[in-house]
Amino acid sequence: MFTCGGTGGHIYPAIAVANLFHERQPDCKILFVGAEDGIERDLVPREGFALETIKISNLQRKLTPAGIAHNAIMVKDIAGSLRKARRVLREFEADVVIGTGGYASFPALREGARLGIPTLVHESNAVPGLATRMVAATVDRIMVSFEACRKNYKQPEKVIVTGTPAREEFLYRDKNDARKQLGLDDRPLIVSYWGSLGAREMNKKIAQFIALEAKDEKFQHIHATGSYGWRWMPDYVKELGLDLSAHPAIDMREYIYDMPTVMAAADLMICRAGAGTISELTISGTPSIIVPSPNVTDDHQAKNADVLAQAGAAVVLRERDTDGETLYRTACEVLSDPDRLQAMRKALSDLAVVDSTQRIYDTVMEVVKAP
Repeated sequence: MFTCGGTGGHIYPAIAVANLFHERQPDCKILFVGAEDGIERDLVPREGFALETIKISNLQRKLTPAGIAHNAIMVKDIAGSLRKARRVLREFEADVVIGTGGYASFPALREGARLGIPTLVHESNAVPGLATRMVAATVDRIMVSFEACRKNYKQPEKVIVTGTPAREEFLYRDKNDARKQLGLDDRPLIVSYWGSLGAREMNKKIAQFIALEAKDEKFQHIHATGSYGWRWMPDYVKELGLDLSAHPAIDMREYIYDMPTVMAAADLMICRAGAGTISELTISGTPSIIVPSPNVTDDHQAKNADVLAQAGAAVVLRERDTDGETLYRTACEVLSDPDRLQAMRKALSDLAVVDSTQRIYDTVMEVVKAP
C-alpha cells in the first residue's frame, strides 16, 4: 500500500516506486490511499493503479474563527479517516505501507503501525512535514533525500538516505543533443519558472529581468509563466516597452512540457525549491539561482535550498531581497565564471542520488523480510 497526496512532489515518487515493484514483482498487488479531494484522484488512476480515498483536510495554523472552525472539522475527519484506513488495510491485507508525504498519508501509516504491519515513510523535503513528524516514532524506517537531513530526526538509526525519485530522462539527457533539439545557438541558456501556477510577484521580477537582457541579448532564455501568469504576463511585458517578437532569443511560454530536455540544455536555472525541483537539479547537474517560496509550511523550501547552498551547488536569494535587477546581475556573475559553474556541477553530482527508486525498493524489501 502506498499512501500520499496533496502535491505531485508527494505522489510521483510513490508512482515511481510502485512501477518498480510492478516490474520486479508482476504478481504483487498495489493499492494507493489518498485524499478524496486531492490531485491523486487524477494522477494515480492515470498511471494504472487502484486508489482508495479518505476524507481528510490540512491543519489551519492561523487561529482565526474560520481557522478554528476548519480545525474542528479536521479533527472529526481524522477520526473517520483512521477508521476507514484500518478497514482498508485489513481488507487489502497489506504486507507493507509506504507513505510519501502529505496529510493524506497520516491515517494509513498510523493504523498500519498499530496493526503491526511494516511501515515506512519517505520525506522528500529537507525537514519533516507534519505528517512525517506525527508518525516518525512508530514507523520502521524514515527515508530522506540527503545525509544532512538525518539530524532532523530523534531516532537517526531509523533514517536511510535514499534520495527522491525523479524521471530517468533528467539523468541521461545529453546537453549537446538537447541544445540541438531546441534549436539553440552558442549563447548560454537560462531557464526560469516558478511552478505550474506561477507566482505573480516573481513573474513581475522576471519580466524586469527580461527587459534588461533584451538590451544586449547575451543569453537565450526560456521562461514558463504558469497557468495564472499566462493570463497577464504577456501584456505586462508589453507595458514595460518590450516586443518579444523582436527578440527570438527570449521564449516566454505557459508551461515547459519537455523539462528533461530543457534542463539538460540549460546553463542556469532560476526557480523555486520544491523537493521535486531539488531532485531534478541534482541528478541533472544543472547550476541554479533558487528563490524559495516564503509561502509554504515551516519555510521548508528555504531549508531545501540551504542544503544546496551549503554544498556550493546553488545560489540562494530570498524573495524579499530580490528584484529583476538583482536576478539579472546574479545570473551574469554566475554565467561569466566557468570555474564557478564547474564547481556547482561537481557539488550537485556529489549530492545526487541517481538510484533513488532502487534504494527505496531495497529498503522496503529489507523491512518486509525482517524477522
